[in-house]
Amino acid sequence: MLEGKAVIGETDMLKTMQQDALDLASKALDSFDVTDAIEIARFIKKEFDKSHGSGWQCIVGTDFGSYVTHCYGCFIYFGIGSLAILLFRGSAGPEAQENHFSALEAAKP
Repeated sequence: MLEGKAVIGETDMLKTMQQDALDLASKALDSFDVTDAIEIARFIKKEFDKSHGSGWQCIVGTDFGSYVTHCYGCFIYFGIGSLAILLFRGSAGPEAQENHFSALEAAKP
């Protein structure tokens, strides 16, 4: 695993979902070489699709810019050491967001 603690830069996710993202990133870094950003991103994306529904996108690297539209409650950007990870669920339109709001409301404690 890459040394260092995860540092969250930006997020609008629930704490439990944030922890899922950090745990999956840690697991990915245990399974893949830190230089294999594509495999790390693929692993995190597929696992998030399984546990939180489809439509997740994951970008992993040391130097990238982004400008994305995402569903409310479905965005996290964090770093572990020199590696940055952006994970979000894309927003397809108002109807997709309405369905997701129902899921978020059901997940609230």
